[in-house]
Amino acid sequence: MTSHSGTAALPVVAVTMGDGAGIGPEVIVPALLDPDTLLRCVPVVIGDATRLRQAAAILGMDCDIKVIDSVADARPAPGRIDVIDLDLLPENLPWGELSAVAGHAAYEYVKVAAELAVRGEVQAICTAPLNKEALHAAGHIYPGHTELLADLTGTEEVSMMLSTPKLKVIHVTTHIGLLDAVAKIEPGLVERTVRRGHEALVRSGNPAPKIGLCGINPHAGENGLFGYGEEDAKIVPAVHALVADGIDAHGPLPADTAFFLAGRGDYDLIVAMYHDQGHGPVKVLGIEAGVNITVGLPVIRTSVDHGTAFDIAGKGIAEAGSMVEALRQAAELATSTTVLS
Repeated sequence: MTSHSGTAALPVVAVTMGDGAGIGPEVIVPALLDPDTLLRCVPVVIGDATRLRQAAAILGMDCDIKVIDSVADARPAPGRIDVIDLDLLPENLPWGELSAVAGHAAYEYVKVAAELAVRGEVQAICTAPLNKEALHAAGHIYPGHTELLADLTGTEEVSMMLSTPKLKVIHVTTHIGLLDAVAKIEPGLVERTVRRGHEALVRSGNPAPKIGLCGINPHAGENGLFGYGEEDAKIVPAVHALVADGIDAHGPLPADTAFFLAGRGDYDLIVAMYHDQGHGPVKVLGIEAGVNITVGLPVIRTSVDHGTAFDIAGKGIAEAGSMVEALRQAAELATSTTVLS
């Protein structure tokens, strides 16, 4: 447990700097200086202090970027940013250019954050964007943050949750073709996905979340009228098992109404069966409000919903709103809170 004099109980969030040639440093600095961030969590950047100072200078922001040796040394205060400095980037690293050096550094930031999470020193991870091409150029062959964190923490299966102020959606399948997704969906996977989402909401303070599961076909198959009985074969057994275990699960629901019902507050979480079924409604609500969350890891991991934006990196014009929101959701969904005195 970490003790900070005079602060209330707040979760510690490891903030990984992402690709140092991208906009990660430029969105981290203002997000960590935002007064609301300090009210919600104890943020600790895992990255390069020199790069953060360069970003602060570009933004014209006066702040104290403090190098600390461990999470226990964090002392959150207005105008201060605590950094565990891995010192991996050359001072003259160009902004906005693909770099294997920056790709390797981004990997190392995530590795340290994962180690802190496994040891229980942080209660959430919030990731600035990395560049997959740079990551691969450095020899780290992962599709992205999710698979990298799962590997580093020894987690076999994780789920993607998208969260907005009005709607939370968890996905049974994500980055695979639609025919493959339908083939992959089966009662065990559906049940495990719901349990991961349920556990995340319970840990964040909702003791009895109401969960709605979408069907696969239009109108959830309409009693066999559409499809080939996928709902009965793949979803209904999972719902029965969940309800028998005391989880407030409902479905399969017609997807075209499920999101409307959740938006007005009828459901705390909607379970999407495939990528576009869940992503479409969230993005209609406004991409800037959406945060990508990985559930099933030892801690919650949230991410900004944009990439490294090499075209604007180093220009001081990147918007920090998504990082502020990702930090807010990390704090809200943190797996536990540190007792601070």
